[in-house]
Amino acid sequence: MAASISQAQFIEAFYTGGVFKLERALIQLFLSRASTDAQARQLARGEIGEFAAWRVEEQTTTQLLMCDLAGRTRSWLMVEPGVAGTRLFFGSAVVPSVDRTTGERRMGFLFKALLGFHKVYSRVLLSSACSRLTGTGGAR
Repeated sequence: MAASISQAQFIEAFYTGGVFKLERALIQLFLSRASTDAQARQLARGEIGEFAAWRVEEQTTTQLLMCDLAGRTRSWLMVEPGVAGTRLFFGSAVVPSVDRTTGERRMGFLFKALLGFHKVYSRVLLSSACSRLTGTGGAR
């Protein structure tokens, strides 16, 4: 991005965008874990350690690493300030489960089946945050 964006601005834009609000609504519906824009702002400022279905594993002025409450997924957001603006990064990972019989690590069928959707969805989330930060994505 051509602008100077702080990690707090990025986190807030990411978790308060319309696309992610839909995910938050689904989390509330299926997991009974409500979350608000105010909580997203608190997360951005490092004031809370849980948000929706995630807990903070680590947070610095440039990075945020979240883990879902079941310990199966991670989300990572990072800003990299530069002379011409800021690079924004978002990544996610699915942690394989351990087969209790064999001790082997495996991805479950559902995770494998949804991988393509997840990749597209991740790009949509990042794009939505960028649009909100540049003012082209609606209300902030």
